[in-house]
Amino acid sequence: MFDCIIVGAGPAGGTAAYHLAKKGHSVLVLEKEALPRYKPCGGGVSPVIAEWFDFDFSPAISLKVSRIRYTWKREDAFEADLTPAEPIWMVRRDIFDHFLMQQAQKQGAELRDSTEVTGIEFKGSHWQVNTANGVAQGRYLIAADGAKGPMAKWLGFSERKRSIGTALEAEAMTPIENGHIAHFEFGMVKNGYLWNFPKADGYSIGIGTFRRGESQNLREIAAEYSKLFGVDFKAIKQFGHPICLWDGNQRLHTQNALLAGEAACVVDPLTAEGIRPSIFSGLKASEAIHQALSGDGNALENYTKVIAQEWGADMAWAQRLSGLFYRLPGISYRLGVKRPAATQKFGQILGGKLGYKDIADNAIKKLTNSIIPGRE
Repeated sequence: MFDCIIVGAGPAGGTAAYHLAKKGHSVLVLEKEALPRYKPCGGGVSPVIAEWFDFDFSPAISLKVSRIRYTWKREDAFEADLTPAEPIWMVRRDIFDHFLMQQAQKQGAELRDSTEVTGIEFKGSHWQVNTANGVAQGRYLIAADGAKGPMAKWLGFSERKRSIGTALEAEAMTPIENGHIAHFEFGMVKNGYLWNFPKADGYSIGIGTFRRGESQNLREIAAEYSKLFGVDFKAIKQFGHPICLWDGNQRLHTQNALLAGEAACVVDPLTAEGIRPSIFSGLKASEAIHQALSGDGNALENYTKVIAQEWGADMAWAQRLSGLFYRLPGISYRLGVKRPAATQKFGQILGGKLGYKDIADNAIKKLTNSIIPGRE
């Protein structure tokens, strides 16, 4: 009988496993794939996550980005530096997720990879988790199996509030120049952007749409964009996947169980940043389970409240900005993106030093005034 079973060994699951095991709890992590496993993801990580752990992430970092280059329809380029103390980490998810899981194992967590969960049953005081390799039992359960995982539905969260984005990505293993620069392209795709994130041994090129709209041929658009970097997008393996964007606060707890990571729909609705919020939710889930195991009957309910207060409140502002930004992309690029201060604020938001609320009023006012005759 484990104190907690965690389904999914991504950033949320690995984080929860590390902190629960460190507190002395028996933890089992079930992962359907064999680790390390490839995971399509741009791989941009905020260094603020280091504050939530007591080990060095250096072995899991491919390189650090300190400068961002923006373009509008492949032209009108603009570059800006992040502040020196706030670079963006670029990681490969197979390495990063496995490294985080290894730290949890060092604390005593047990990992069973290549183990797909086939069903769950609540047995009155604990969960029975059925897998292709047998049965496991745990007093508490954390569902961290991502956007496509079945756990949320099995736990009764069939009507989750979520906005589904779409991404198509490919890894180009090719020599890179200016590895400290991340590229963002606006204008070629509606309701989203394209990116080219450098890694130590190549690029992660992708395209994403984060709001509903007309159908677009993402593969053709990404292939055209990739030519700027001498990459034949169609010649390399591509991975498409859904993104569970935050779409309002909601219940994230049920009987002896919590949702975390993309299963909890915590992805930033403006930038589609997912790793930091997933790790944050895994951290808070671990705290709630620890409190519940210590006898706090309100711990799981409080988890829902904490995510709403400490993440959802700011995501409400991100959602407002997203609606205006993607509705007026050209104006947003000219008045927002192409300003040195915008990149600095973006870095501060990633670093947790600013929230969207701190910039939303001014940003919304600028964009609104730009479309009202006689204003600006």
